[in-house]
Amino acid sequence: MSFLKQTLTAALFVVATFTSFYTSAVSDATTQADTQQSATRPNMETLKARYFDAAREGDSAMLSAFYQAGLDVNVADEKGYTALILAAYHGHTDTVNFLISEANANPCQEDNRGNTALMGAIFKGHVSVAKQLVFADCDIDEENEQGQTALMFASLFDRQEIIDTLIDKGANPAHMDKAGNSVADIALSQGNYELAKVLREQNAN
Repeated sequence: MSFLKQTLTAALFVVATFTSFYTSAVSDATTQADTQQSATRPNMETLKARYFDAAREGDSAMLSAFYQAGLDVNVADEKGYTALILAAYHGHTDTVNFLISEANANPCQEDNRGNTALMGAIFKGHVSVAKQLVFADCDIDEENEQGQTALMFASLFDRQEIIDTLIDKGANPAHMDKAGNSVADIALSQGNYELAKVLREQNAN
C-alpha cells in the first residue's frame, strides 16, 4: 500500500471514529437534556392536582391562570369532582362566581355518584353558594344515582333558607327517591316534624 493510500485510510478512520463518538456524545447529551427537562416540567396529572387544590382553597387567580392557559374548566378528578364542585363544597362564593360567570364552568355536571355542586353546597351548609347555584341553568330536580334531588339534601340537613328558594324556583316537594322516600319522609327521618308538615302542605297545594 502506498504512503498516500495509507495516509488517506488512516485519515478516514480518524474521521469515522470522531464522527461516531461525536454523534454518540450529542445523542447522550440530548437524552440527558430531555430527561432533565422532563423532570423539571410538570406533567398533566401534576397540573390537574394543582388546579383542584386551587379550587379547594378558593384561589380564583390561580384558576384563572389555568383557564387562560387552556385547561378544560370542566375537567374532573378520579371521583368526578370538578373545580366548581370543589369550590362549592368548600364554600368559596367568589370562586364559584368566577367559574360560572367568567370561565363558563358547567354547574350541572355531576360527580361519579351523580351529585352536583349545588348538592355539595347544601350538604356543607354554604347558603350563599347554594343560592348562587339554584339560579344556574340546570334542572332544579336533577337527581343523583340514588334518585335524590337538591331539595332532598336541603330537607335532610334542615337548610330552611335553601328549601324556600328551591321551592320558589320550582323544585318538586312530591319527588320520591329510588328507595321510595319523599322529601317529607326525609325530614321526618331527622325528627324535623315541622318541616315535614310544611312540605306536605306545599305538596298538597
